[in-house]
Amino acid sequence: MEDVSVRQPSPHAYVRTRVANACDSCKARKVKCDGKLPCSYCLRRQRPSTCRYSPQQRRRAPAPTPRTPSPSVHNGTHHQSESEARHSRSTNDPLAEEETEVPREARLLCDAQGKLIFIGDCAPLSFFQTVRQLVNTRVDPHVFAHQSENPPFRPPTQYSGNGEPSLHLATIPRAISTYHAVTSGLVDLFGHAHLVDEVASWAQQTHRLQDASSATFYLVLAIGYQSSEEDVASAYFEYARNIALTNLSGNINVPTIQTFILVTLYMLGSCQMNGAFLFFGIAVRAAYSIGIHRTEINSRFGHEIHRQRDRLWKSLRVLDLFLSTSMGRPPATSDVDCTVPYRASDDSGQETFDLLNASAQIFLITEGIVVEVYSRRKVSYQLTEGISRQLRDWSLRWLQRLKDVVAVSSAEDDPSKTTGACQVLCSYYYAVILVSRPFLMYELHKRLTESSVGISVSKSGLVSGKSKLADACIDAASFMVDILVGLTEKGYLNGHMPLIVSWLFASSLILGVGLLGSFGRILEKYARNAIMVLEHFAKSDAHAAQYSMIAKTLLNAALDYLEKKELQERIQRTESSSQLFGLVPRDSADVDHTPRPSSNTQTTPAGADRTLATKPTNSVSGFLGLGFGSPPFADADASFLGLSASLPQTPDLSVLDGRHDDHGFGDLNLFQLLDGDGHIDLGPYI
Repeated sequence: MEDVSVRQPSPHAYVRTRVANACDSCKARKVKCDGKLPCSYCLRRQRPSTCRYSPQQRRRAPAPTPRTPSPSVHNGTHHQSESEARHSRSTNDPLAEEETEVPREARLLCDAQGKLIFIGDCAPLSFFQTVRQLVNTRVDPHVFAHQSENPPFRPPTQYSGNGEPSLHLATIPRAISTYHAVTSGLVDLFGHAHLVDEVASWAQQTHRLQDASSATFYLVLAIGYQSSEEDVASAYFEYARNIALTNLSGNINVPTIQTFILVTLYMLGSCQMNGAFLFFGIAVRAAYSIGIHRTEINSRFGHEIHRQRDRLWKSLRVLDLFLSTSMGRPPATSDVDCTVPYRASDDSGQETFDLLNASAQIFLITEGIVVEVYSRRKVSYQLTEGISRQLRDWSLRWLQRLKDVVAVSSAEDDPSKTTGACQVLCSYYYAVILVSRPFLMYELHKRLTESSVGISVSKSGLVSGKSKLADACIDAASFMVDILVGLTEKGYLNGHMPLIVSWLFASSLILGVGLLGSFGRILEKYARNAIMVLEHFAKSDAHAAQYSMIAKTLLNAALDYLEKKELQERIQRTESSSQLFGLVPRDSADVDHTPRPSSNTQTTPAGADRTLATKPTNSVSGFLGLGFGSPPFADADASFLGLSASLPQTPDLSVLDGRHDDHGFGDLNLFQLLDGDGHIDLGPYI
C-alpha cells in the first residue's frame, strides 16, 4: 500500500473529471469521489482502511416507454399529454407491436359525502375518469356536467324502534323469491328449497332468539324487500346488523359468516361500497378461522354440511373477486391454501350444471387478468393469447348452456335460475372487456389523432391484431347489452343487482368510446339500449341513475363529434367535386361571406339530450351524413364550403388530377347490351 502522506490532496484547484467508479463510502453518502485508493474523502475523514470499491453492475437499458407517476384527480391535462407522448413514441418502436401499455388509472375519488376513497385500475369508475379526460381534451372540455361526477348522498335510515320490527308473514315468500333472484350466480348460502319453510317457521315464533341465525333471516328479508319496501328493509337491516355486532366474539360459526356476507350484499345494494368492503373483511376472517377454505375439514361434518361449507367458501370467493374487480382493490381471499374444488362432475364424467361453479371459474380468470395485465402495466399478444385460451375453454363448457337458460326462460320457470345465468354471462363478457380494453383505448387514441390531423380512418385492407382485439371489446359490450335488454323486457331484472349495474356501466362506456372512435354507427343503438336498462335499475338504485346520466352525456358527445366530423369530410369532398360541373354558382362567391342561418334549422343547447330533440331531417342532408342540427346542404354558400372565390367559367378536367388518363376511364361502356353488333337476343324473355 502506498504511503498516506504521499497521497495528500493537492491544494491547487483541479479540473473536474468523471471517474469510472466511486468507493462504497462515497456512494452511500452521495459525495464526489476521486477514484483513488484510498480516496481523498476517506483520507480527510481519517478512515483510509474503510475505502473499498465494489464491482460495478451493468445497468439495464431504459425501457422505450418510461414509467410515469400515477395520475391523480387533478392532473387530467398533464396526464393526457404524457399519454399522447408515450403513444407517439410507441408507434415508432418495434416493441410497441408486441406490447400495449396499460395506463395507471387508479386514483382517489370523492364520494357523495366528500370523503376520499381509493378506486383501482380495473374498476369501471377509474375507466370513466380516463374516458372523461379523453373526451374533455379531444372533444369538448364542457361535456360532463358537474352533477355527473357524484351521485346525491342519501343517509341510511336509522331504525328507531324499541323492539323487534314486525314481520309480514303473507309477503315472506315473495321477499325470499326476490332474494334468490338478486343473489343467484353471486352467492349460494342456503338450501334453495327449504329457505322459505325455515324463515316462515322462524317468523311464527313468539320469542325469537337474538342470535346470528335470527340476524341471518332478517337480512334475507331485508334484501328481498330492498327494492319494493325500502323502509321495512332498512328496519330489518339495522336490527340484524346490531344483533350481528353484539354477538361478534370468539364464538364463530357458519351463521356468523352468512350474516356478514348478507350485510355486504345489502350495503352493495344501497350504494355503500366502502361499508360493504369493510364488513366483508369480517366474513372472510371468520371463514378462515373455522377452516371453510379446506374441503377435507368440511368433509368431517357429514355430506350436507360438507356441501354447505364448500359452497359458502365459493360464495366468499366470488363475492370477494367481484368487490376486488369492481373497486380495483386487492382481494381478501386466496387459493394458495384452498382445497375446495370449483368443478363437479356427474357419473358419466361430464361437468354438472352449477351456476356458482361457473361464476367462480370466470372470476378466477378475471383475477388472473387483473394480476397479469393491470398490475404489470403491459399486455402483449402472447399474454393475451394465454388469457383468451382460458376464456375460450370456459366458453366451450358454459356459454351455450347459460344462453339456453336465458333464451328459454318463461314465467313458469324459476326466475333465480335465469337471473343467475344472466349475472354469470355478464361477468364473462366483462372479463373479455377487461383483457381487450387496453387495445381499444390504443386504437381510440390512434384514430382520434389521425382525425385531428386530417387523416381518414381506413376501413379496408389488413386489420391489425390490436384492431381485432378492440373490436372484441366492443362486441362483448354489445352482447351483454343484448341479453340484458331481453330480460328487462320480460320483467326478470327486478331488485338491486350491483354486479349487473357495475358491468353494464362499463359496457356503456365502451360503446360510447367505440362510437366516438368511428367503430360503427350501429353502436348508437346498443348505447341507447344500455341507457334504457340503466334507467330501469335507476328506479331504486342511485348508482344506476348516475351511471345512466353519464352514459347519456357520453353518447351525446360522441354523436355531436361524429356529426361535425362527417360534415367536415362532406365539405372537403364538395370542394373538389363541385369544380367539375359548377355545382356552386359563381355569384355566391361575390356576396357577403357571413354564414346565413337556415330557416328550418333549430338550435339545441349544449349538453341537451339528443333523444328529446325532434328536428326535421332533409333526406339529402341525411344521405350526405350531415345529421341533425346541420344546415341543409342546398343552403350552404361557397364561403361556407370553403371554395375558391373564382371558379372557372368552364371547369376543365385538370381537377381530376390525371385520373381520366387511367386505364379504362375513357373506355367505360355504358351500353353492354349493344356489344354484339347491336344484336339483342330477346328469345329468353319472350
